[in-house]
Amino acid sequence: MKKSLSIVVVALAVFYSSCSNSTSSDSPKEAKGGKVYGGTLRINETDQYQTLFPTAITDIASAHLAAQVYEGLVKFNAKDLTIIPSVAEKWEVDEAGTTYTFHLKKGVMFQDDECFEGGKGREVKAADFKYSFELLCTDSKDNSNFSATFQDRVVGANDFFAASKGKPTGNLAGVKVIDDYTLSLSLTAPSASFVYALASPAASVVAKEAVEKYGADAKVGTGPFAFVQNTGNDKVILKRNNNYHGTDSLGNQLPFLDSIVISFLPTKKQELDKFENGDLAMVIGLPSESIKDLVESQISNFQNKPPKFILERSPEMATQYYEFNLTKEPFNNIKVRQAFCYAIDRNKIVEDVLKGEAYGPGINGLCPPSFKGYDISKIQGYDFDAAKAKKLLAEAGYPNGKNFPKVKIELNSGGSKNANVVLEIQKQLMEVLNVNVDFEVVPQKQKLEDQKFGRAEIFRAAWIADFPSPENFLWTLYGATVPSDLTQPSYPNTPRYKSADFDKNFDAGKSAKNQEESYVSFMEAEKIMMKDAPVMVLWYEESYRLVKSNVHGIYSNPMRYRDYSSVYIKDVQPEAKEEKK
Repeated sequence: MKKSLSIVVVALAVFYSSCSNSTSSDSPKEAKGGKVYGGTLRINETDQYQTLFPTAITDIASAHLAAQVYEGLVKFNAKDLTIIPSVAEKWEVDEAGTTYTFHLKKGVMFQDDECFEGGKGREVKAADFKYSFELLCTDSKDNSNFSATFQDRVVGANDFFAASKGKPTGNLAGVKVIDDYTLSLSLTAPSASFVYALASPAASVVAKEAVEKYGADAKVGTGPFAFVQNTGNDKVILKRNNNYHGTDSLGNQLPFLDSIVISFLPTKKQELDKFENGDLAMVIGLPSESIKDLVESQISNFQNKPPKFILERSPEMATQYYEFNLTKEPFNNIKVRQAFCYAIDRNKIVEDVLKGEAYGPGINGLCPPSFKGYDISKIQGYDFDAAKAKKLLAEAGYPNGKNFPKVKIELNSGGSKNANVVLEIQKQLMEVLNVNVDFEVVPQKQKLEDQKFGRAEIFRAAWIADFPSPENFLWTLYGATVPSDLTQPSYPNTPRYKSADFDKNFDAGKSAKNQEESYVSFMEAEKIMMKDAPVMVLWYEESYRLVKSNVHGIYSNPMRYRDYSSVYIKDVQPEAKEEKK
């Protein structure tokens, strides 16, 4: 099923990103340990970012940018996805596992901005986190992350949210400022994943002055890079935050880079062309055939010592799927949904359309096979079974597709991959079920809005983990937060799936005292959900990453989590040739 290339594929521990040439007019400044300051990292996102306001972030492009501009109490270690200090230098948890006490670093400054007196950023205090968490618990059109973070977890969060109606009000009982540098968070029950939620962009600290001046357009954080400008739809520029508090293990002041330039090329062909021309540092998610062609045409760039390019291949905490709109016919019928799921030959999609660029076909659950101790092979999903698909569709009242209503699949561009996949799915549904489905390609922003309001029958979807737990995937189908009014947006449960049994097991998993217990409950919840088929899982992700070799300090991880604070640009000198005797 997986196709190999005739070169060595470097493993996860190799560099995750790279850079073209420095834009600094000065020579790079040496740092301790042979590291250097200066240079510009040039990277690409195939989708436009939607927002940098922490509580509003729902897409991966926005999350990638926000992680450079904003910070929370804690963050992920990009090497292994463990939780490490960020604005908090340390924390304790009481014996009951319900009270977290965080101690903030002194001297952490907000980035310089006109919203502050004299344009100079001020020091972050515990009260700033209380304000930020109150925003996270406010019922607002700019808040899509309450249910993933504080809801049903933090004492008083639900009541605060219910009373807010657009602006913070009252007192968030579970968040207490002890002093300027000490903050306590009280939970309703122990939660093994709560600290992961605090590492998400949504839990970042924001300045009240910035929110009051800019509203949801605020882009002022404490991160290593400050937002400079968005040049139309072409690119975003981030510059070094000279007042950043972070240092590396050698005591070097971070970040090393002068700037980061993020472009928004919509196709992988454009991205690869830019990479080959030296205008981009890395390409993620290329089909294996494109990689093969590049390797064969530029084999010396991979074989030289040191190599110019490095190729990585690794599984990811990501799943590609289609979701059904359960509020519309015919997908309010479980047998129709199951028929569609059985009608798809996922192996054919992986081999013929993706050219092997996938970890494997999605024949089990929604969760990828990336969580140690969570065995997805125990989940009965949907493998190709034409006879069963036809039988189910007939039982639903559409024998051989007769009188099946007109339905549409809506998808964002995402280069040619998404279009090629939908064409194959359209073909398979016609061949197996005699059902013709239309599809429409729209901008990512429109697709996200249409999903929330259920404006099509089927949507192309994908989920990349916000934190390394099955909880994050199953949260997307939690029904307790789905509005009963169809005119109100539903997020993240855009299929509007509701199951009391699923929710009960999901809640049990969230409040479990340890990972083993939580996995038992999550597994049961996922089995229930897959039987109900609100989504049609297609494949589990595995990505090729092509990078230049002159950047150091960033590591691959299956969450695609990016932290550019420790990246530095330095060419490795060629190995000396042995003298002939």
